[in-house]
Amino acid sequence: MPATTENNQSSFLGRISIRRNQISSMEGNHDQELEDLELFQKHVGDRFADLLSSTTEDPSSDALLSIGWLRKLLDELLCCEAEFKAVVMMGRDPSQIAKPPLDKLLPELLDRVVKSLDVCNAVTLGLDAVRNLQRLAEIAVASLEPRPMGDGQVRRAKKALNSLITVMVHEDKECGSIKGTERSRSFGRRGNANKDRGGGSFRALSWTMARNWSAAKQIHAMSSNLAAPRGADLTGLALPLYIMSTVLVFVMWTLAAAIPCQERNGLGTHLPFPRQLAWAQPMIGLQEKIAEEWKKKEKKGSVGLLEEMQKMEKVGQLLIEFAESFQFPAENERLDEVRVHVEELADICRKMEEGLEPLQLQIREVFHRLVRTRTEFLHVLDQAGKLSTPTA
Repeated sequence: MPATTENNQSSFLGRISIRRNQISSMEGNHDQELEDLELFQKHVGDRFADLLSSTTEDPSSDALLSIGWLRKLLDELLCCEAEFKAVVMMGRDPSQIAKPPLDKLLPELLDRVVKSLDVCNAVTLGLDAVRNLQRLAEIAVASLEPRPMGDGQVRRAKKALNSLITVMVHEDKECGSIKGTERSRSFGRRGNANKDRGGGSFRALSWTMARNWSAAKQIHAMSSNLAAPRGADLTGLALPLYIMSTVLVFVMWTLAAAIPCQERNGLGTHLPFPRQLAWAQPMIGLQEKIAEEWKKKEKKGSVGLLEEMQKMEKVGQLLIEFAESFQFPAENERLDEVRVHVEELADICRKMEEGLEPLQLQIREVFHRLVRTRTEFLHVLDQAGKLSTPTA
């Protein structure tokens, strides 16, 4: 996260914390509430504007849907989530959160959170599939780098590259699934909790998905009842709930588009984002760019829009063409051309080696942050229920 963004967030969270600790009742504090909402909207808009501008104005930055860009996207999600909780929950009377229209909107948001956990599960599994592609590419690189180049080396590289391309162009209906297995649910399994390295217990991300699970249906279910607040709700707590829901849907849609996920037909469909709201404009711009990429790749049956995978597929095809026409001894000019492609493939493998594990850990962090947020809101709703129950 850039230092300026981090400082803005710390200042925003600190401001809300101090002010609400000083004020025992939020009633009659409407102007400051409106100011908090304005700042939250501005921060969300600025974060996604930075993500959008990095794909169009800065050629040196991470490309759209690259590993580095996805990591920035997840950083922004975590920042939005922290500020959202501060605006809605920090120092607030639980009864305020249980009032209409939040009594309907908050359960809908928590349902999207649960569905997001399933997407995190599927994407984590998909990243394992990407690692397997990386290993095949590394075999090809190791085979084609040594000189002089012989028939055995080329055959070994060709075999690895054919396997790689076959997996990449395979219909992604099967991608990320394990036949005959059922996925672990995000909630509900109490036994055999894994231990993290710090010694605390948590429910691990699941490593299998049900055969009938669909990323496209999951995203559609998350967005189907996503409606922008109107009238007086535009200046109340309904707005940050809507903003957080929108951010969550967009991030999960983007992850499912970029990384191999099971059953993604129809993911290119536009999401119902409000064009009239300023904070949503950068998100709409990003969605249009990603949807355009999806249309280009969907006809080819591509396994995902991850930038590194797209480059790997292109270079892999070129190297297969070389391997199919190889005759020993190869001409020096042809070898020089192949050397360039092998170096490019090696560079892609290095980026994957450096970036995939941190990306997986970041998705794990998002998963557990969302679990914690859901638990905190359920606790607040439980408190509100107890306060509203008349004593005997």
